[in-house]
Amino acid sequence: MARSRMSTAGGSGAGSAAFRREAQAAGRLSYPDVAAIAPIPSSRRYAPPMIEDRYSSLAADHLPEALASRWTALLRPSARLRRAVDGEEAVAVLGGVPDLPADVAWPEWPPHGPLSFVASVDCAALPREALVEPFPRGGALLFFAFDGQADSDAFVSLDTPEGQMGQRVLHIPHGTPVSPAPTPPQLRAQPRVGLVAEPEQSAPDLGLPPVRAALLGDTGDGGDWPDPRRAPAELRPFLRAFNRLRGHIGHQFGGHALPIQGPVEYEVTYPDLGDTHSWGDRFHDEEAQRWLLLAQFEIDAATETSYGDDRALYWLIRPEDLAARRFDRARLTVQC
Repeated sequence: MARSRMSTAGGSGAGSAAFRREAQAAGRLSYPDVAAIAPIPSSRRYAPPMIEDRYSSLAADHLPEALASRWTALLRPSARLRRAVDGEEAVAVLGGVPDLPADVAWPEWPPHGPLSFVASVDCAALPREALVEPFPRGGALLFFAFDGQADSDAFVSLDTPEGQMGQRVLHIPHGTPVSPAPTPPQLRAQPRVGLVAEPEQSAPDLGLPPVRAALLGDTGDGGDWPDPRRAPAELRPFLRAFNRLRGHIGHQFGGHALPIQGPVEYEVTYPDLGDTHSWGDRFHDEEAQRWLLLAQFEIDAATETSYGDDRALYWLIRPEDLAARRFDRARLTVQC
């Protein structure tokens, strides 16, 4: 069920459009409490849906009771974002142009050029039951990433501190006056796509330490998952069904990341650990568990972006930085 509330981050309903026209006529927009913009008819007020339980059902169907209980304890709610259809009011926008305060410049990566605007999320309009992390309850989060339009030789990387200068997450607080920012001439504005949010269970990648501990009895010494053909017999039906269920990457806010090529939590540890620790050792495991998914956005041919086909952008952040609103400490990794 889509969340039916007014959104200043790209709402597509008539009320939202009227609000934006009035604000633009006055030369500014702002991020107010979405409920204060216009009353919501009683027939359209949001009723919290049951969070889709596909991962806990999977465990109940394919795991012994004790293992199913340990697995289910690792699941987290998330806000899955999908394209708005049939007049649904968006809570997020992919592409288009960002709304920025007058004193906030379009993010750049000197000397390579401006970052491309990826997405914005109206925090107040997200379904709260889909988020357990201390995400902002108001304002908007804006995501920018360098995509090579201004300099084809530069790319976002975790190999060096400079490589993360090619990404930015901005939090625009509630009530801040904003206006649409003109796209820098070096960039081609991407098509604007409105997104709605739906609560959904999310599951950790099988390569993460808590999963190994829950299903394999891993004591923290690290090590890779066994080949599914050599996995314990009681796990094989679950592993096969789990892999079939993980086909669509999509867009998501909070919860566990759905990676293309293995746990993104390990990738973002590189600036801290570098080559000093190998995959699966204790220090690497501990650092990987310190990171939470902030948002992921799948980029495909249909979105006509410059990132290339079949890629996903993952922003992660440590819990203490999220609580302190230190979005400048978020990290971006890209998988394809």
